[in-house]
Amino acid sequence: MIFQQLFDPLSSTFTYVIARRAGAEAIIIDPVFEQVQTYLSLFERLNLRLVKAIDTHIHADHVTGLGALRDHTRCITVMGEQSGADVVSMRVREGDVIGVDGLKLDVLYTPGHTDDSYSFVMADRVFTGDTLLIEGTGRTDFQNGDPLAAYDSIFNKLLRLKDETLVFPAHDYRGNTVSTIASERARNPRLQVASAAEYAAIMDNLKLPNPKMMDVAVPANRSIGLAQSQWVAAQEMLRAEDAVASEGLVFVDLREPGERARDGYLPGSVHLPYTRLEEVMGAGGALRASLLTAPGATVLYCAFGERSAMALERLREGGVLGLRHLVGGLAAWIKAGGEVER
Repeated sequence: MIFQQLFDPLSSTFTYVIARRAGAEAIIIDPVFEQVQTYLSLFERLNLRLVKAIDTHIHADHVTGLGALRDHTRCITVMGEQSGADVVSMRVREGDVIGVDGLKLDVLYTPGHTDDSYSFVMADRVFTGDTLLIEGTGRTDFQNGDPLAAYDSIFNKLLRLKDETLVFPAHDYRGNTVSTIASERARNPRLQVASAAEYAAIMDNLKLPNPKMMDVAVPANRSIGLAQSQWVAAQEMLRAEDAVASEGLVFVDLREPGERARDGYLPGSVHLPYTRLEEVMGAGGALRASLLTAPGATVLYCAFGERSAMALERLREGGVLGLRHLVGGLAAWIKAGGEVER
């Protein structure tokens, strides 16, 4: 497995790149905007294709690299369903699994530092964001933070992982790089408490200054959505209201199997995950076949419209024309009163 831990010295942020091997698909966790060229160079050197870019929460101390990486690589952006970001391609909740080319991340909702904080668990390690740091924990005094929720996330979720589980946080300010669940349970001074109330009392009296970048980073990190109108021509856009009222359309669902099972799908839609687009762009591919049987009536959709907009651009570049994109995706379809099958 390829595992790269990168560090941004200005914000003391750790970013993680994970792939099964060189030449495979990759995941990145908590990228920093100023380091995007470093990540792109790493992907090129290792011949990695970035498929998913994940933020553990809306950061207050740096501007995320999610949007820039999406624009450069056409990757799927991922955050928790509570995130206040305007649009990310894929929203996850506890119990979901993020899969990429033989890798699996189990999704764990760990609020407290913020109300949209998530951790991601692999077989031998956990990426804790700012919820659990090395010999510390994330502050709980802004962005709907809650020390009691943090206590629950740490003691009733993270500390119940196996003792030998490696802990990789989103930040460190003292030169540490990795810990374990057992070490944090035994040595983390914030965790040597007898109750949730005692933990909350510690967190409520930290009296920390706001992060220097907070006034810039938080608004920027809430506005990372793709400008779909810049990627999709007017004639390729189909409003949900018009789609609901139309007949004879062939819908192609670009979401992943777990999303279809969790949220349902448009009646009769063909399932073609976004990550498999290259497999169907050839002369005998599924999308070309659908264009022959339903010219001008094939509509791509996803959760919120980002993946379908990116897919149209990629397919157009590959010579696949005549497709349309459902503006706003499944969310807009439901809002317009469209039927959903499960």
